[in-house]
Amino acid sequence: MKQLLSKRGVIFILTWGLFLGSILTGYSQEKVDSLSVVEMKDGSINTGKIISQDTALLILETKNGTLQLKQGEVKSNQLLPASRFRNGVYWPESPHTSRHFWGPSGYGLKKGEGYYQNIGIMFNQVSYGLTDNFTMGIGIAPTFLIGAPAEFTPIWLTPKITFPYKNGKGGFGVGAIYSGFLGELGNGFGVLYGVNTFGGRDKQVTVGIGYGYSSENGLGSSPSFSVSGLWRTSRKWSVVTENYYINSGSEGFGLISLGGRYSAKRLAIDAGGFIPLNLLFWDSPIILPWLGIAIPFK
Repeated sequence: MKQLLSKRGVIFILTWGLFLGSILTGYSQEKVDSLSVVEMKDGSINTGKIISQDTALLILETKNGTLQLKQGEVKSNQLLPASRFRNGVYWPESPHTSRHFWGPSGYGLKKGEGYYQNIGIMFNQVSYGLTDNFTMGIGIAPTFLIGAPAEFTPIWLTPKITFPYKNGKGGFGVGAIYSGFLGELGNGFGVLYGVNTFGGRDKQVTVGIGYGYSSENGLGSSPSFSVSGLWRTSRKWSVVTENYYINSGSEGFGLISLGGRYSAKRLAIDAGGFIPLNLLFWDSPIILPWLGIAIPFK
């Protein structure tokens, strides 16, 4: 079994590494100069070059013609760099690039940004950027709502320190996941990890290494590995994958996943499936469904 899992671990690393590496090739896009994004009070967004403006009107040249916008109906007006456009279409910055399905990337939340995430109804987490380089998360699974004793309610903390690359094409992060029960927080367990993300916030590949630990046994000696990726394919849609090879010392097992993310202005929905690696080549592999929502806030 150990030898079989090791072979599949190699297949996992090679297959997903090649797949994720392939998406690092550049977007197919035209050369676009900086453009102004004008958001109206009714929620509509217009993109183009400002020809002129005064206290009454803003004249905007768009690819579909010239617009005369009343200043009293304009909510905001920003001049944004070319990197925020794809083939002349404005792509707003996504607030969901610090994670994949749940696992961390090398990017962190910016100071004052945060999100609430719910996974499978019972798992709830709030993450917040205390600084541009330090993100803190706290989660709870309120099992007491279904009759479990309150002291056995799972709770976890997810601190993460990030160091973005100066060229904006990746970042490195170190952090921890500490889990326990409300009645016995001193007897917890979790993971110490490091992740390195290659690519921008819209298209990234993350490799990671982690060591398990527990209050009883201390830090483990066998590392586990992850390869994950996010590929934003349009203004609102992204492809997401999060994959692990977990080494318990005597044996190991892997999980591979694939799914999508729909990102609206105030909501993101993740849907996909995980397959245990040792069951991948069965006639009927087991697929563990994943469904989560995230609500960003500032």
